[in-house]
Amino acid sequence: MINVGIIGSGFIGPAHIEALRRLGNINVVALCDSTLEKAQAQAAQLHVPHAYGDIVTFLQHPELHAVHNCTPNHLHAAINKQVLLAGKHLFSEKPLCMTMGEARELVALAEQAGVVNGVSFVYRQFAMVQQAASMVRSGETGRTFAVQGSYLQDWMLEETDYNWRVEADKGGASRAVADIGSHWCDTIQFVTGRKIVAVMADLAIVWPTRKANLAGQATFSAQTQQAQYQDCPVNTEDLGFVLLRFDDGSKGCLSVSQVAAGRKNRLYLEVSGSQASLAWDQEVPQQLWVGHRHQANQTLTDDASLMNRDVAARARFPGGHIEGWPDAFRAMMQQFYQAVEKGEMPAQDERHFADFSDGAQVMAIVEAIVKSHRDQRWVDVSI
Repeated sequence: MINVGIIGSGFIGPAHIEALRRLGNINVVALCDSTLEKAQAQAAQLHVPHAYGDIVTFLQHPELHAVHNCTPNHLHAAINKQVLLAGKHLFSEKPLCMTMGEARELVALAEQAGVVNGVSFVYRQFAMVQQAASMVRSGETGRTFAVQGSYLQDWMLEETDYNWRVEADKGGASRAVADIGSHWCDTIQFVTGRKIVAVMADLAIVWPTRKANLAGQATFSAQTQQAQYQDCPVNTEDLGFVLLRFDDGSKGCLSVSQVAAGRKNRLYLEVSGSQASLAWDQEVPQQLWVGHRHQANQTLTDDASLMNRDVAARARFPGGHIEGWPDAFRAMMQQFYQAVEKGEMPAQDERHFADFSDGAQVMAIVEAIVKSHRDQRWVDVSI
């Protein structure tokens, strides 16, 4: 059994715990939070045997093999550094940190520590995303001409929608692009096998001032009827549009919004190739659309018997049995812990999860997008 500790118990921490427990060979032995009282309460609720209120003591827990950093964005860099210096395998929520300087340091530290390191880019783990990537690799779509897509949500639609991600000192200089656009960028780079090398962006803030609930409000929670609010200025974007250039000369465009009414979590991507097109929608995750010119279009489903052999195992259940986001999350953890079992990072061509270098590269894309919007020009992605 592999002993794992979790730092942070907000929205995403319990999702990590649930996915880890589904693997069968993981013991979640410890939970650390901002105070011992909070950690103890959350540990009791999540059935984790040990609770800690400080990271130094947490990292001294006996036989602790791996750590998951599930804290807010502004805490990632310092905590990730502490965990790496303690020599633990480390899985970090995205973003990896807040600045490219921190990202470069963490990539170097992870390599020096010789530990398995991963970043939570989950959408590449869906079975039909794996199928799409396999079809591109095998040449079934021909030469890639262009990509397009979007990531749309509505959880920040109203003026009273507010949480720590709005605040640049906690969430970062970018919000919609860094929070969800980063997932799209990682997924499209995984599917095409190509890197984004230049961007041209136009971002927008639709609520320059938002009303923050004085009582506080958890991410994705329902509004209360009798809430009291205070006005807070907003300087992170609600939506944006980005033109993309890839390292093979292909082009792309991305739209990102957290204020698109009715869109709950719609990551959509389309790849246009010389032989065929592919399209995938995360809200209908078991279907992959394949477009043709001289024959009828197809809709593939995640039936292992019909998928490409190299990715068929990514569909865990027989065709028609629904698999979604929690299953992709489990698959991500499985890939990471197969490496932990071996005690080392897999070779690059055998690495089936996003690592710190992937996290740093996507951070460089986000940084270039912010700079492009500010300067109103094309900006190269510089790692």
